[in-house]
Amino acid sequence: MKLQSMAALCGMGLAGVALAQDVNVEVGHDLAADGATRFLHIQNALDHAPEPGPNGRLFIHIRPGTYDERIYVSQWRPRTTLLGEGKAPADVVITGNKTAATTGSTFFSETAEILADDFQAANLTFENSAGKAGQALAISVTADRAIFRHCRFLGFQDTVFANYGRQYYVDSYISGAVDFIFGNAAAVFDRSEIHVTAPGYLTAQSRTSDAQKTGFVILRSKVTEGDLGGRTFALGRPWRDHARVVFINTELSPSVAPGGWNDWGKDPAHVDFAEAGSTGRGANPDARVKWSRQLGPEAAGAFMPAAFLGGGDHWNPEAEAAKLP
Repeated sequence: MKLQSMAALCGMGLAGVALAQDVNVEVGHDLAADGATRFLHIQNALDHAPEPGPNGRLFIHIRPGTYDERIYVSQWRPRTTLLGEGKAPADVVITGNKTAATTGSTFFSETAEILADDFQAANLTFENSAGKAGQALAISVTADRAIFRHCRFLGFQDTVFANYGRQYYVDSYISGAVDFIFGNAAAVFDRSEIHVTAPGYLTAQSRTSDAQKTGFVILRSKVTEGDLGGRTFALGRPWRDHARVVFINTELSPSVAPGGWNDWGKDPAHVDFAEAGSTGRGANPDARVKWSRQLGPEAAGAFMPAAFLGGGDHWNPEAEAAKLP
């Protein structure tokens, strides 16, 4: 009996250690009435929350409100999760209005800068409210195995800078007009709404070599539009010479330019722009520029999340995203 009891206690102790590896903190504009620790700013929590255990995760629970602050998740804060505690992503808004003109660089204008691997965010909004003021990022993500679920990304030009690593955006909303999804990550945008607010270019991918396993995949999504005044927009243009963007099983709004794509003065022979199973009034495969591709089911399969983002560590972004609220 004594041996069994000791074994049971040891088991309970190990379970306690496993649970203790995670750290949960709260952010809100008001102090907690129950005396619990609550940070008043998201950046305070990122800077001062206790470190999780070796395999643990920092969960930052953000109460409803608008947080007018620039947040920086450094590479020294891996496995960080931001969780909006409202009923919808619009209830928790992280906002700023920096621009390339006011900061001296596009890459200093972001409202949120994410450098930490295994970052996650759910049920909140990242916004740059500068409007038609040139480059103004809502978020910059230079991190591997990043997941965003039930998030909104609001901006005009250069809204989402997906620039490095493997990134998975699901059940989300992204708005903008000019190059508003750009960079050189391997990124999949799944079951999301991409909303075009003015004539321009939806993507500006920047792959520099065919050997790079990067590119943007817009999958099982919907491209919608605001009032464009009868003008059109392109699905993308190449920021760098070997840009790769693929739309798969996505509904396209009426104002997609018939040619679909713009070469931005690059040699289109090196650019990989493709579609598979496009639907909606903007789907027009016969009118697309001749240097773009229409993919069959087998070729499109290489761009499914598990295949395109899996990598040598066999990361399963869909399974990981399903654990988020």
